[in-house]
Amino acid sequence: MGIANINDSSELMKRLNKELPRLRVLLVDRHNSARHSLRIILSTLGITAIHNAGSSAEVIRQVKAFSFDVIFADYILDDGRDGQQLLEELRQKRMISLSTVYMVITAERAYRNVVSVAELAPDDYLIKPFTADQLQTRLLRALYKKRFFERVFAHLDNGAFTDALAACEALLGRDEQFYYDTLRFKGEILNSLGRYVEAQAVYQEVLEKAMVPWARMGLAIALRGQDELAEAELLGNALIEDFPEFLAAYDFVASVREEMGKLQEAQEVLQKAAEISPNNSLRQRMVGDFAVRNEDLDAAERAYGKVLERHRGSSLRAVDDYTNLTRVLLDKGRAEGARMVTQELRREWRGNAQGELAALVMDSLCCEQEGEPAKAKQALEKALALHKTLQDSPEKQDSLSQKISVDLAHACLAVGEEARAQEILSQVAAENHEDRGMIAQIQGVFAKTGNEEAGQALLAKVGREIVALNNRGVLAARSGDIEASVQMLIEAAERVPNVQFLVNAAKAIFTLLARKGWNEELALRGLRYLQLAQAKEERNPKIISARELYFQVARKYGIEVVPGGGRGAAEPKTT
Repeated sequence: MGIANINDSSELMKRLNKELPRLRVLLVDRHNSARHSLRIILSTLGITAIHNAGSSAEVIRQVKAFSFDVIFADYILDDGRDGQQLLEELRQKRMISLSTVYMVITAERAYRNVVSVAELAPDDYLIKPFTADQLQTRLLRALYKKRFFERVFAHLDNGAFTDALAACEALLGRDEQFYYDTLRFKGEILNSLGRYVEAQAVYQEVLEKAMVPWARMGLAIALRGQDELAEAELLGNALIEDFPEFLAAYDFVASVREEMGKLQEAQEVLQKAAEISPNNSLRQRMVGDFAVRNEDLDAAERAYGKVLERHRGSSLRAVDDYTNLTRVLLDKGRAEGARMVTQELRREWRGNAQGELAALVMDSLCCEQEGEPAKAKQALEKALALHKTLQDSPEKQDSLSQKISVDLAHACLAVGEEARAQEILSQVAAENHEDRGMIAQIQGVFAKTGNEEAGQALLAKVGREIVALNNRGVLAARSGDIEASVQMLIEAAERVPNVQFLVNAAKAIFTLLARKGWNEELALRGLRYLQLAQAKEERNPKIISARELYFQVARKYGIEVVPGGGRGAAEPKTT
């Protein structure tokens, strides 16, 4: 379909109306009567492929089974959740593509309350009551925008950022109404690729014409990427002051402050955002994590409790949600409360091996605090056996919670199993040596068990080993022995699958393939390393850059690429 500068809804109808009967639509509302009324309106537009969902759980089932072009979701859903939270869940789990139109239906009063704190904005809001003509106009406009950015969305859904960038470049100047949206995509993609200087230029171009908050945010991210942390923090603070409901700025400032070692200030800014939007469970979890590191156990308990409350019945729930809260309750000396959370964990995750592992570990820690060392050791032995089973199972190893492994080591130290604890913590530290939160948890375990010096020695030893492992492969590459470099980096990635080693091994593999020719077995290994790294840090520019190398080499030999499914650039919101 040709793209033109279209602002009139009647013109949109002429171009898109014929496509309406081919759409697959999902209606989400807890009231059957409301779904029936909306179905009647849609049928007058020729839309007949209409599915229904009365609950969030049914939505998840439907989107796993079908690909939807449009989702209409009422703002108020079941279990106290809302349509924007559902969108967050669907996007985070990549259950819907960026090309799916998602529209929230809400009453006017609710709209005024929710639109200002929309963290992941829908494509549009339909304000009750509305007519068939109003729905048609809004839907056609949303479809037109999706069609305009169709190629960009497809590339981002596949994790092909360089191709998405090229698609953005091709769209500049095609339609003035989407000019700033296109620049926003371009800037976010450049930031995702780690091309911060170019991204900075894009955002500065926008800011010369309009002081929109998203451009100021993008500029701050670009500056941070260039290690200009103080300037990035300053821009983020100014953005919060000028636009106090632009919540992404709070998260950004918190992450910059963490990098600067200002943990208390990081927690404070996150708590301000959490007060504005208390139902964002990801942010509440971050508040809890910072609060633990700051030894603010009351704040940690509130935040983790909120996460657990919001994630009940959600596909976003995690075993760590239960253990985070249990750990805090134990630190506060409330073993009875910790046991109650552990009982809920065991009940809600019945039949899940990782859930049972977590429950056993927490049982051991509770028994130790309650003065029952024999029971603590009994639970620990069961946990260690299950942990080994999970480690030996390739399909489960990648999803094994690192936090639970640290808790397992804590339980070992508590009953005098120092050798086992050291073994577990050495591996976790090596695999997460750049994760400040994980290293802080390890240090906390040593501090709680009176082994601070042993903890410092272990972390220092792990650091030296990582440097030595990495240097072997890098030096071989510099000497021109690419085959030897690949072998050394593969050994490092297999031994210590942290992001650094996984990315280095993958890049070395694809560099070798580019020079020597395609090797299916080696390519699959490189792709597996990329997938493992992406599961740890989806938006890391180094991982995205490595994927781009994979795409480049695969296409050189005419090999069909495996989609990345990673979207590092967020879809532009309405401003």
